[in-house]
Amino acid sequence: MENYLDIIARAEADCAEAFSRLDEIERINTKKVLDSFKNHRVSARHFAPTTGYGYDDIGRDTLGEIFAEVLGVETALVRPQIASGTHALALCLFGILRPGDTLLSAAGKPYDTLEEIIGLTGERGTGSLKDLGVNYKQVELKDGKPDLEAILNALTDDVKLVLIQRSRGYDWRPSLSVDEINEVIEKIHEKKPDAFVMVDNCYGEFTGVKEPKADIMAGSLIKNPGGGIAPTGGYIAGRKECVDLVSYRLTSPGIGAEVGSYAASYQPFYQGLFMAPHVVCQALRVSTLFSRVFEILGYQVHPTFNDKRNDIIQAINFEDKEKLISFVQNIQINSPVDSEAVPEPWAMPGYQDEVIMAAGTFVSGASIELSADAPIRAPFIAYLQGGLTYTHGKIALMEMLKGWRESIH
Repeated sequence: MENYLDIIARAEADCAEAFSRLDEIERINTKKVLDSFKNHRVSARHFAPTTGYGYDDIGRDTLGEIFAEVLGVETALVRPQIASGTHALALCLFGILRPGDTLLSAAGKPYDTLEEIIGLTGERGTGSLKDLGVNYKQVELKDGKPDLEAILNALTDDVKLVLIQRSRGYDWRPSLSVDEINEVIEKIHEKKPDAFVMVDNCYGEFTGVKEPKADIMAGSLIKNPGGGIAPTGGYIAGRKECVDLVSYRLTSPGIGAEVGSYAASYQPFYQGLFMAPHVVCQALRVSTLFSRVFEILGYQVHPTFNDKRNDIIQAINFEDKEKLISFVQNIQINSPVDSEAVPEPWAMPGYQDEVIMAAGTFVSGASIELSADAPIRAPFIAYLQGGLTYTHGKIALMEMLKGWRESIH
């Protein structure tokens, strides 16, 4: 039986080329962020807190301008008042869609937490899109890729917004590449220029050297773009026309992005964005190592260690409920915060199955920090993400395998 330290050493050697590719992505993205900070002459005055209405808040507004420049879009809202990635996505949906409109999901069923927002599940009368008279339809992926022909056929006159989810979510499928997403966007605009395309960009930022060319996209600051430092918040970025509509939902019509103060310092948001390319690279290195190690141990993994990565998520198929739970619990045990806690499956709000989550993180629930979660349903797949440092991820893996020596084969 091969020693677990030898397995990790072999895996690291196998991953050397993949690690080198990730380092180059980090270099390009860090240069991009640094250039934007220099262009906007960021200084201590941008970190100052504000109160009240927050009119002419230079820290808030400049942060949005930098995000827009780095993401390659016209404008961006970057706000601590956005509570989560799901909140950011909901703001986009409710900001753009109106009664009688149709939302088309072009990548199959969206992430679990959007189901009640759309009205696919949950009680009537909660204010879902369905309650407000917004229709919904979806096009399934074909062999893990967007089915472009079916998407274009589904573009009826009533379709106002097409949603593309970049990440795999809780599915055994590839995350979508920016090139794939951009091709879909281009073809949609060719056939129906008045349709907006929205990208759920969660987990994907800085995993490559470019971002989607969407009309609007959204994500969470306690995921990739917050660099493990931002304490809360989310962003919405894209064409000004779309972002303005969403800003009226964030605050109110006629006011939009003009208000919104923050009585704490903006420094963590700026510093988090500056650190994001490096931290995302560390998280990708962690996922790559886990992928190769568990592949050596005989488990199915997605993506494999040498695949191009378009999000930070690593799926590992345990085909066994108890092994899945043990894996997630071991991530918690080897976390810097709440390591003594024992995660158990529970009926988490917004999810359709019991979910187990390990998140011993400095920022509560931050999935850019080493964490793992899984719905408790066959075939019992764990979804690993994050890692502020590669070394932490490697140590956690070593400790996990050391404890599993008698049971992993």
